[in-house]
Amino acid sequence: MSAAAERIVTRCRELARVSDVPGQTTRTFLSPSTREAHALVGGWMREAGLRVWTDAIGNLRGVVGAEYAPRLVIGSHLDTVINAGAFDGPLGVVMGIELGEAIGREGALPFSVEVIGFSEEEGVRFGKPFLGSLATIGELNGDLLRSTDADGVSVEQAVRRFGVDAPKLDEAILAPNVLGYVEFHIEQGPVLEAEGLPLGVVDAIVGQTRMQLRFLGHANHAGTTPMGHLRRDALAAAAEWIVEVERYAAGCRGLVATVGRVEVPGGAGNVIAGECLATLDVRHAADEVRAQAVGRIADAAERAARARGVGVETRTTLDQPAVWMDSTLTRLIETACGRTGAQVRRMSSGAGHDAMIVARRVPAGMIFVRSPGGVSHHPEESVLVSDVEAAYAAGLEFLRTLRDDCAMLEDLVGNALRYAGEVRHA
Repeated sequence: MSAAAERIVTRCRELARVSDVPGQTTRTFLSPSTREAHALVGGWMREAGLRVWTDAIGNLRGVVGAEYAPRLVIGSHLDTVINAGAFDGPLGVVMGIELGEAIGREGALPFSVEVIGFSEEEGVRFGKPFLGSLATIGELNGDLLRSTDADGVSVEQAVRRFGVDAPKLDEAILAPNVLGYVEFHIEQGPVLEAEGLPLGVVDAIVGQTRMQLRFLGHANHAGTTPMGHLRRDALAAAAEWIVEVERYAAGCRGLVATVGRVEVPGGAGNVIAGECLATLDVRHAADEVRAQAVGRIADAAERAARARGVGVETRTTLDQPAVWMDSTLTRLIETACGRTGAQVRRMSSGAGHDAMIVARRVPAGMIFVRSPGGVSHHPEESVLVSDVEAAYAAGLEFLRTLRDDCAMLEDLVGNALRYAGEVRHA
């Protein structure tokens, strides 16, 4: 195993000890532990020869190579969910540092490498994800800056207290000479492990719809109200609908649909539920399939409610389209993986990532690293050092080819210019 792969894993575990909550890994947007994390990761960047700064939303950034050369960005996030694992996010940042150091020390480059540790991807503190990456594409607007946390602190106030200047958000925008963005990330699922593969090349990040449903029946005494038409049980209607959600999703290839939360306000063991609240999360790589599924599932809620004399209200809280990774960048990443001998598969990501935000402005690609047991967002989240070695080798092969192959560099420059033109005209 290379020293780089061992170091990446060790550093991720060291960073996991930087937390706002003793005994677990909890590091939310610009919380006290963020400052400590920046000192630690920023130190690694400087040791690797990167020029380091913190931008106006608190993203930690470092560059190796000539300032005005075409730039490849490698990044992921440094914040975590509550009681997280060590690798969701930090793996991609630490991987970027190692790759930047390795390629930077091999001699003069015709391009530069920027590593970004995004300050906010998970959305834990303010209920708004992707604040860090939104700032880099110029889409962090006033409404988001005015969002407040549980203590009434706004995003703008949090940024100022952290010591950076929120009004200068334009300075956080990616440089105009960016060739593309590459993100290394754990898969956070079981597919690669099930197929015995170390790496996956992401072709799309699925679209997502989130809804809230409210089933409205009539609360009554559980002992004195006979079964049948005299009951208007909101929970029973919701339960029938939940089973239908699972049945429908299981029969639609590539679709996942989840009822993750059910609540009975004022519920008691001896009371027929008069109200039931439920959430719905539907995801698919094809937006038309997802839209059709949402419609069918909403119809199923209406049928289940009507059969029991119950009403139902639905509200969409998120309708996020699928994001396709850039085909040129994805092909080059896949080729680099193949040259190192790594077996990979094309796959969609069922979770959101900073790559889906950055892709609105520049070509983006992703490499997944196998998640043992499919575990993520949990302290038992892990990686295999051999898989990290495979990802590192693929990344270094990609950078070396970009350095040595003028045609490839020109291809990426042209691709980035075409992409920018398409974005402007979209």
